[in-house]
Amino acid sequence: MKYILITIGALIVFSVAWYGLSPLFISIKIDDTAPAASTVVSQVAPVVATAGHPAEGIAKIIETEGKQYLRYENFETLNGPDLYVYLAKTPDAKEFIDLGLLRATEGNVNYEIPAGVDPKDYPYALTWCKQFGVLFNSAKLY
Repeated sequence: MKYILITIGALIVFSVAWYGLSPLFISIKIDDTAPAASTVVSQVAPVVATAGHPAEGIAKIIETEGKQYLRYENFETLNGPDLYVYLAKTPDAKEFIDLGLLRATEGNVNYEIPAGVDPKDYPYALTWCKQFGVLFNSAKLY
């Protein structure tokens, strides 16, 4: 009986550790092209890493044909569980627009901004871990 409980406990610990750590070893590369005839409407901002979450690249807001996009270029970040891309009012993600799951950990990536959202009201681009409420990186666009 004791052996079974130890085995079950070890499996639970291993499963939790695998869930939390396995994304660190997975890299996803995407190379989206910039939308045709796009105009940069924000400053070109460096991606700033946080402690324990290295990152680099630039972020900017571009506009074309009535649509706006958050665009990362030469982007690299550490992967993790449950990562999302936000436009936020502050780096603590209290008020934000969810642009969806992080699509890539490296490359050039576009995220469409929903119609009716003014990016100037949300000057920070964030890579945010929803599950743990942790900021992975940010860029100040305005």
